[in-house]
Amino acid sequence: MARRGASSGGAGARKRADRKGDRKPDTLSEKVDGGLAELIPDRERPRAWTLTLDGAPQSHVDLDDPSHLSFAYQRRIGHITDLAAPAGQPLHVVHLGGGAFTLARYVAATRPRSTQQIVELDAALVQLVRRELPLDPQARIRVRSTDARAGLGKIPDDWADLVIADVFSGARTPAHLTSAEFLTDVRRVLKPAGQYVANLADGPPLAHLRGQIATAATVFPELALAADPAVLRGRRFGNAVLLASALPLKVAELTRRVATDPHPGRVEHGKELADFTGGAAAVSDADARPSPAPPPSAFE
Repeated sequence: MARRGASSGGAGARKRADRKGDRKPDTLSEKVDGGLAELIPDRERPRAWTLTLDGAPQSHVDLDDPSHLSFAYQRRIGHITDLAAPAGQPLHVVHLGGGAFTLARYVAATRPRSTQQIVELDAALVQLVRRELPLDPQARIRVRSTDARAGLGKIPDDWADLVIADVFSGARTPAHLTSAEFLTDVRRVLKPAGQYVANLADGPPLAHLRGQIATAATVFPELALAADPAVLRGRRFGNAVLLASALPLKVAELTRRVATDPHPGRVEHGKELADFTGGAAAVSDADARPSPAPPPSAFE
């Protein structure tokens, strides 16, 4: 997600502070296609950074430990990738939306020899991340700078074990990535046992989130949703991770992992998820709308 914000420095300007003789990197600011990107150093981890776009946190990367996932929603997606196959088994993964490549780095670190494709529209952001937070040259990660749906259309049938969608433009998921037609193409790309994972953002009354669950249910028979209980109760704006597949999901183990996170979440599945969806209508290309904009207080 992203929000609008004023620039705090010129493009490519890096400021450094000198404290007691130790030079500590300060925020790097650079204009990219999607706004002002900033890489903010993590004071507790020597080679870790948070990427923000126009003030909205996008990704956290620890170059020394790519298996470390700081954001709650990314930890939930990490659990899903851990459960997608036996430990260490390589996967074919498509990432729609790149950010700082956090999840691709995680898969490469936990499942060596995995083959991954990142589709990220913002070419300037890709250049920034490649330059300042370089990928492991041994990782089998390809990055394409194109629209997510167009990039998905170029992936062969039955290629992916996982398709992970985490795409935001101006803090909103683009409309053309919310429809049943889009999800039908996702299923085309997935192997028969493959899984679709989407980072969704919504707030009360959760109409967008309910509609996305209803839409996924028209394409995939098995669904689960992981989120902060306050988000599921419609008390605040936040992220929810939708998991979909043609085959039964490891719901019990996912529920246990999500519940024991530093920021515990809840997993809905089956009848409880159907009740949560509340009869929402599925979304088609003809009536698709972007996800709602977050309130000004969402990133305070």
